[in-house]
Amino acid sequence: MIEQKPSAPLDRWMAIWLKHQRSLGRGYDGEQWILEHLRNFLAANGNTDLDQAGFDLWCDSFRHLSATTRRGRQLAVRKFCRFRQRTEPGCFVPNPLYFVRLLPYRQPVIVAPEQVARLLSAADKLGATTNSPLLPSVMRMAVILLYTAGLRRGELVRLTLDDVEPSTAVLRIRASKFHKSRLVPLSSDAGDAVRAYLRKRLIAPFDPTPCAPLLCCGSRGRHGYTGAGLGHAVNRLFVAADVKDSQGRRPRVHDIRHSFAVQALIRWYRDGADVQSNLPRLAMFMGHVSIVSTAHYLHFVPTMRELASERFESAFGDVVAEVAP
Repeated sequence: MIEQKPSAPLDRWMAIWLKHQRSLGRGYDGEQWILEHLRNFLAANGNTDLDQAGFDLWCDSFRHLSATTRRGRQLAVRKFCRFRQRTEPGCFVPNPLYFVRLLPYRQPVIVAPEQVARLLSAADKLGATTNSPLLPSVMRMAVILLYTAGLRRGELVRLTLDDVEPSTAVLRIRASKFHKSRLVPLSSDAGDAVRAYLRKRLIAPFDPTPCAPLLCCGSRGRHGYTGAGLGHAVNRLFVAADVKDSQGRRPRVHDIRHSFAVQALIRWYRDGADVQSNLPRLAMFMGHVSIVSTAHYLHFVPTMRELASERFESAFGDVVAEVAP
């Protein structure tokens, strides 16, 4: 961990920039973390302000991260420096031509229902540990909520006991992405699973206070998972359950959210529902600002292709037959 040391120029401009952005209604917690990490890194290396050499060393310190994460950090610093440049024209501003190049978009691995069943079986086989006495139940609950509610990983780890209404099986998602809050009703089976989990979660010695994490760890359940910690745990389940696609690729945790959206469309096709009119409902359920964001999660998998073709043939097959040569 980098020890924090004073860095007056950066501290002053960080405070000004964050105040300006938040006055416009932006949260900028992530950007604040990035700038504080940069400030502490520079101070640990004896620098009081940002220059090209310090910026290059800082970028090199997280080469192990994905290209998307690295470029996001670089762009956040550039945005901050350009704001500062309006008052101090001579200050350093990183050149984006030398930033990390983004890799091609990685197609998600859609997790099928039978693979989810294997994940749940693998979770049940986990052994409880001193630091996580509820580990099997916690991981089972994590898979169920990710797959049946389409939650983001961060939304799941931030859930507290107060965010769950057991009798109605409704989750309260507070101030998530785009500062949106929403209520997420669960299916009857998922609601039963939540109530079964709470019967274990709420007994002594685990912390039953409303602000305690839903998915807990620690001998008394007072600590929650970090996003990375939960991600590593779910990734181990993918391996244990041998979940992969036809090309041998393992899914990522976020791919379960993609799978939720795809399965919603498949159910609508099978039920004969109007898919187009249901898309705004799906967008609201997933916490999106519009169906444009939701479309990113809708992948034309073979099952959906077959169902869509069958519906088209049922509606217009006779018309196509009449005009065919």
